[in-house]
Amino acid sequence: MRMRLSSRSGAAASLLVKSVRLLDPRAGVDGPHDVLVQEGRIAELAPPGTLDQGEVTEVIEGEGLHLFPGFVDPHVHLRTPGREDEEDLESGTRAAAAGGFCCVLAMPNTDPVVDNAAVLRSLQQRAGIEAVVPVGFLAAITTGQAGAKLTEMVELAAEGAAGFSDDGVPVADARRLQQALQYQRLCGGVLALHEEDPALSGQGAMHEGAVSALLGLAGIPSISESTMIERDAQIARYEGGQLHVLHLSAAESVEAVARAKAAGVKMTCEVTPHHLTLTDEDVRSLDPRFKMNPPLRSERDRQALIEGLRSGTIACVATDHAPHSREEKETPFEQAPMGVTGLETAFAALYTNLVLPGVIALPLLVERMTAGGIPYGLAPPALAPDARANFCLVDLDATWTVGEAGYESRSENSCFAGRQVRGRVLMTVAAGAVAYRERAFSIRLAQDSLPTMRLEA
Repeated sequence: MRMRLSSRSGAAASLLVKSVRLLDPRAGVDGPHDVLVQEGRIAELAPPGTLDQGEVTEVIEGEGLHLFPGFVDPHVHLRTPGREDEEDLESGTRAAAAGGFCCVLAMPNTDPVVDNAAVLRSLQQRAGIEAVVPVGFLAAITTGQAGAKLTEMVELAAEGAAGFSDDGVPVADARRLQQALQYQRLCGGVLALHEEDPALSGQGAMHEGAVSALLGLAGIPSISESTMIERDAQIARYEGGQLHVLHLSAAESVEAVARAKAAGVKMTCEVTPHHLTLTDEDVRSLDPRFKMNPPLRSERDRQALIEGLRSGTIACVATDHAPHSREEKETPFEQAPMGVTGLETAFAALYTNLVLPGVIALPLLVERMTAGGIPYGLAPPALAPDARANFCLVDLDATWTVGEAGYESRSENSCFAGRQVRGRVLMTVAAGAVAYRERAFSIRLAQDSLPTMRLEA
């Protein structure tokens, strides 16, 4: 199975970043470098001050800045087709680029659902015109995500589906999941699962615990997630299949994944920035921006997720970027839809809340944020000569308030809104082209006829 990534063509980057702190954990690179990009590829990495700008279009003074491989988000909702009022391919991928992401994978729970080759091809074609960074599209496991009939998985795989998922709802029927794993042997492609037992979660609006009892809200127990992971791991082991668990949220779930992997099950999983940094205590405000599925859980769960990220049980960070209109979100908590945005805040939220306090190291965060494509067979971006240029330039000292200057996304339902964070993406290069440039950092254009320029917001 070969995933098709689609994005609009941009001018091939031609630039020199001088004296920047390069950090590529997989390559063991951590130190000051000059980085030369020509025709959209990394032409050379060299000690600072040793590269000539030659014919490059621009020179960026990188002293005091960091350059990371581009982040990869394996779990976004771009709301296209059907809810372009909340997000579309252009705005969603622009938000991704603003967050340092050079590639995203979009979930199929759209209107109509991406459950046939015609819808998938249409999205790929639209992304080829509108998307700022490359996008891969997952297809549904079951028709209409109704859980009853499998999609034409072989045909969808041939059209370049990134994988298969009914995200938003679980594959509740164990027999249906077993059949999907059997088809997986024919077509390849990981099954990405939203793990939730509907009989246990019911009409819950938040994590079941002391806070839900205090607020009088119906709760979603952590076992509604972990028991499904246990079940599906057993089915995958029986069939020899490959699973990826979406948006892990509970301590019991981390333990279930660790046990499955130790038993030889081919299983990976992801975790979101909000589950790593927030808890159900934040829901006391009844602000619908703290309502998502799976819900924010206890501090014990949060600590287990951090340890899972640190140990490698959790393979990668995913935002589960889920835009909603203001009208939908600005309703009583119980009635508000689940989901929050996350592309523009992911790195800063994690750097501020986990790296700066010393909970995890910066190289670990960068490694996990660039690993999102690995469960789907995508090699992570690399900072190496002749590699396609996929990187982000970051000012770790920049302090900013989330939402103060607006968002690139069409939606504003960020759970970090109003919070002061550190770490700002200044530029993102994706698929060899500049996809995003923050408007307030210094650039010196290489042409002799043009003076040094500072772009102001």
